[in-house]
Amino acid sequence: MNSQMNPQKRFLVMMLAAAGLLILPFVLQGFGNAWVRIADMALLFVLLSLGLNIVVGYAGLLDLGYVAFFAIGAYMYGLMSSPHLVETFAFIAAMFPNGMHTPLWLVIPLAAALAGVFGVLLGAPTLRLRGDYLAIVTLGFGEIIRVFMNNLDHPYNITNGPKGINQIDSLHFFGIDLGKRLFVGGVEVASVTLYYYLFLALVVVSVIICHRLEVSRVGRAWMAIREDEIAAKAMGINTRNMKLLAFGMGATFGGVSGAMFASFQGFISPESFSLMESVMIVAMVVLGGVGHLPGVILGAVLLAALPEVLRYVAGPLQTLTDGRLDASILRQLLIALAMISVMLLRPRGLWPSPEHGKSLQNAKS
Repeated sequence: MNSQMNPQKRFLVMMLAAAGLLILPFVLQGFGNAWVRIADMALLFVLLSLGLNIVVGYAGLLDLGYVAFFAIGAYMYGLMSSPHLVETFAFIAAMFPNGMHTPLWLVIPLAAALAGVFGVLLGAPTLRLRGDYLAIVTLGFGEIIRVFMNNLDHPYNITNGPKGINQIDSLHFFGIDLGKRLFVGGVEVASVTLYYYLFLALVVVSVIICHRLEVSRVGRAWMAIREDEIAAKAMGINTRNMKLLAFGMGATFGGVSGAMFASFQGFISPESFSLMESVMIVAMVVLGGVGHLPGVILGAVLLAALPEVLRYVAGPLQTLTDGRLDASILRQLLIALAMISVMLLRPRGLWPSPEHGKSLQNAKS
């Protein structure tokens, strides 16, 4: 009887969760659009974490330069949906007299493909590296991309350097401009709410893709490499191709998320893609539960929302101390204490995978 009820209960929980996610932005909108914006950014970080989980969680490859693919997607959309290139290069202005306005259906495949290519290019020279050495190389790749974006303003002004790119178009979906509020039956739907539903749809599709990858032959091959690469190679798994596929697949999520970020913000600069951002994405995967989709989502939501929520805590604390404590520094301190507490109390993450590390547990027993 219990086995028959479990699927029904699971379906009921899923339906309640879906209903909660659909009405969440309207609930948050009652407290101000800033809270909906926090939810939007949390969804973007969920998308990033799902991509990094393919590389770190499934294949066991520590990537500290994942923010590079985020930057590649953002700059691709920024250049193709802003007046920057048209104003800088005459031949592009002649090709696009009305400006470059890239539609949504072209943005997502282009961002995924471009970031995927760069992911394979990163993976190719690092195939023989593991652990700390791989982390150092990927970290360097992320910094190289940021430095390139910061300096490609001369002799030809491609990225506008440290000044960044502004006037980026908002996305259009079936004639709806996501950058403007919409009235449906007399109910106002804010721009941040429209972006929320777009990001939520992308996250749902990404979760389905990641789950199907996890249970597929490719996913099992990645996990075999993660647990013991030598044994996986002895079993006939082409570890080179599997690693390249992991880097490429993970990078596509970063590229799509970057394009969405550029459209949502309307402005991008190299400062948005610093090393700290990459470290935070890795922390989301590790703190949530490496290789476990629910844990990764939970870690991303908590770490993306926590800094913004703590703004409302750090401000009053600064007032109580007559300004002796800086609010931004205090907020970072609270975040660090929260992360340390989680790692001490839950070393495998908030919601770890029951399968991950099973071989180590068996070896100890």
